[in-house]
Amino acid sequence: MSVQRPPLPPFTFETATEKVRRAEDAWNTRNPDIVTPAYSDHSEWRNRATFLKGHADIHAFLTAKWQREQEYRLIKGLWTFAENRIAVRFAYEWHDAAGQWHRSYGNENWQFDADGRMERRIASINDLEITEKERLFHWALGRRPEGHPGLEDLNL
Repeated sequence: MSVQRPPLPPFTFETATEKVRRAEDAWNTRNPDIVTPAYSDHSEWRNRATFLKGHADIHAFLTAKWQREQEYRLIKGLWTFAENRIAVRFAYEWHDAAGQWHRSYGNENWQFDADGRMERRIASINDLEITEKERLFHWALGRRPEGHPGLEDLNL
């Protein structure tokens, strides 16, 4: 029996926008136990040059990611959608163990099963070192507050 993760495909503008915000909110928890179930058991990822398959790979990847990428804050924005696919742009800020801040930019292509869980994620990401003064994401760790500027508002 499948576990549904609404909104379900086929997507409308409203449901695709909601799906993107739900994904952003989950990733901003920085908790692999919350994020991993949004992906199908057989989900396949390409994240930069890393290839993953299934929940165990995804959970391990996210655990290592958020140990390395400290004070992670993410904004996602809908780029386009059709049927069971969504494309997003995103940016996130984080610092490494030495305190160096980074802004990571990218695009993701998502494909969903009928149950609303993501079965395929293809992410292309670039990193830019920034100073603490150049940071744009200053909300308390966790969910981005309502009314906080999005990617377009921040010229990202």
